[in-house]
Amino acid sequence: MSEERFIQYETDGAIATVVLDRPDARNAQHPPFLEQFDEALHRAVDDKEVRVIVVRANGPHWSAGHDISPESAKLFKDVIDPSTGIHSHYGWEQIHYLEKTKSWRDLPKPTIAAVHGKCIAGGLMLCWPMDLIVASEDALFSDPVLRMGVGGVEYFAHPWELGARKAKEFLFTGEFLDAQEAYRLGMVNHVVPREKLEEKAYEVAGKIARMDPFGLRMAKQSVNRTLDQMGQWNAMQAVFDMHHLAHAQSRLLSEDGSSIQGQTVGSMKAAS
Repeated sequence: MSEERFIQYETDGAIATVVLDRPDARNAQHPPFLEQFDEALHRAVDDKEVRVIVVRANGPHWSAGHDISPESAKLFKDVIDPSTGIHSHYGWEQIHYLEKTKSWRDLPKPTIAAVHGKCIAGGLMLCWPMDLIVASEDALFSDPVLRMGVGGVEYFAHPWELGARKAKEFLFTGEFLDAQEAYRLGMVNHVVPREKLEEKAYEVAGKIARMDPFGLRMAKQSVNRTLDQMGQWNAMQAVFDMHHLAHAQSRLLSEDGSSIQGQTVGSMKAAS
């Protein structure tokens, strides 16, 4: 029996396309989804013909974030041992939500996210690590995890993507940021009508694909290393520890997490 696919992969000359393909779940992320996403990105890196990677999504929305459904919770029981307290949970998220996400930012080939619809919480962790973001006019971005008593998603790029004060407002209110405002803040490179989204993403990818691949790699590393010299990676690691302090607080308030988790499930369903 073949493995169920949640990520699709295809190539056309020098351009690889990675497609989020769990539309019925609004491309919510569970362990198999994340594993296949990581594998697809590295498949493109390993393909000598590929120079640029485009990430797009099937369905009405980019991603509803981490899958917090009861069905997904069963999958997490296979990778997180609650008997260790927060230890197992911390270790799994450190690898899959922080270090792997950072590795996507540092892929040696340019990446473009083509975002449409709603991009909620963990959905940001699928587009922020990409080098460029092309958004449709209907794109909306939010990180409402303060409703869970958590200060933000695990890959804490908010101040770098939005600036300090806008990042605080974004987190404090949990409200949506529209595509035009994201463009004004520099989080998004281009905003186009929904029907032009893929056309624009591939137009930009085609321009990049004509550039020298080693030059592209050096340019990308130069920008990313500058960000890290400015403290981005150190800050993300420090904030990740605070993220898990919030998880510990959640456990203290409710042994089964229902008082906070239930509120979040309801808010996420309403948002999606």
